[in-house]
Amino acid sequence: MIKRVFSLGLSAALLTSTAMAADAPRADQVKFRELYKELVETNTTLSAGSCTLAAEKMAARLKAAGYTDKDYQVFTAPGKPKEGGLFAVLKGEGGSKPMLLLAHVDVVEAKREDWTRDPFTLIEENGYFYARGVSDDKAQAAVWVDTLVRLKQEGFKPKRDIKMALTCGEETSSAFNGAGWLSKEKRDLIDAAFALNEGAGGRLDAQGKPIALNIQAGEKFPQDYKLEVTNPGGHSSRPTKDNAIYELAAALSNISKYDWPLEYTDASRTFLTRMSPLVGGETGAAMAALAKDGKDAKAAAVVTADPGYNGMLRTTCVATMLDAGHATNALPQRASANVNCRIFPGTSVQQIREKLAELIGNPKVKITAASPRSEITKGPPPLTPEIMKPIETAAARLWPGVPIIPVLQAGATDGAFLSAVGIPTYGVSGIFGDPDGNGVHGLNERIRVKSLYDGRDFMYDIVKQYAVQ
Repeated sequence: MIKRVFSLGLSAALLTSTAMAADAPRADQVKFRELYKELVETNTTLSAGSCTLAAEKMAARLKAAGYTDKDYQVFTAPGKPKEGGLFAVLKGEGGSKPMLLLAHVDVVEAKREDWTRDPFTLIEENGYFYARGVSDDKAQAAVWVDTLVRLKQEGFKPKRDIKMALTCGEETSSAFNGAGWLSKEKRDLIDAAFALNEGAGGRLDAQGKPIALNIQAGEKFPQDYKLEVTNPGGHSSRPTKDNAIYELAAALSNISKYDWPLEYTDASRTFLTRMSPLVGGETGAAMAALAKDGKDAKAAAVVTADPGYNGMLRTTCVATMLDAGHATNALPQRASANVNCRIFPGTSVQQIREKLAELIGNPKVKITAASPRSEITKGPPPLTPEIMKPIETAAARLWPGVPIIPVLQAGATDGAFLSAVGIPTYGVSGIFGDPDGNGVHGLNERIRVKSLYDGRDFMYDIVKQYAVQ
């Protein structure tokens, strides 16, 4: 009875949502927007913000909805007072093992002088929300808090506990990583049959039409390498060919020219096969050809011209930071760079280091691998009927006919920490993005207003379905 009433009620709400999309938002969407705005406008960069403050604000939202002090806790680490997080739970009847909703609230740095708009003010313009974090990952974090609030206010009684963890440190390797800390120090607290996380959404075509909903089925492993060249230096009036900056620049140039070999998982081959007719044109045809023959160089050149597809099909290494010299009138005594690699499953950190050394071909360039961010996951979690059925049901209500396609995540998420301790973690949000990546990690980050509201309905739907399994 609960399932039937829910399905009919939600279906009506979703139909209403579609009808009103071009008009004013629904009353519940207006309330959600207030929560979302508060979270987005709370600066959570490592340099000047506070994840703890964001966690406290979201905890206040839960308290106002009726959660008691026993239902949630803001946590921090010694010496990291601003890098805290929030754990909360809506208690169930205990019929099934808990589920976990995971999202990070920290964001990539953003300089006001570089942005068209203030990166820490939520601005709605031409059908988009603009600000740092509107997509990555405060959209999902806000939806999870909103979902717990709505369920509490409805008096919903789940069969299983619905746990939520909003964490810090996902975007910066030097920060306190809340997901890693919970996995190692509070494993029992977050114990769950599975977790829902960022990592995949939907893809829109150039006209904004949904073409595929992706589910994360595995992810690449992030690894930083420090390249460093040292030199005695000297006066800039006596230049020599032995220059630390030049040698570092040559090393980086060699790396930039190299295309790592194409590699495939079952998920990436399935992705190519199912996406090819949806993408169409030259790229679609190339995807089909590559799915049949992974060594087709002509097809590979077409497909990998898209940065998103390229990242799915090979290891990538790119220079992300530079530091060199000590004075404008002196030869550089030191030059260093950070190279960020996203390693394809099955390849070790040391193998990549050895390949970088081979590409550079200069023993004067010292290569040091940074401490790994997390353990390398063994493989993707299984896409079982229990996991897929709620996703398929909710997707059919919102986007009938849009296929659901597994994808190998080219980036890296906090799901790696959970998977390493035995909690299967699935990247799914239902938020559809533009082909250009929506400025995530870059300038003028944005998200379509309709995509966010539809994703909110989708995530609320699947949580409620999983909760009564």
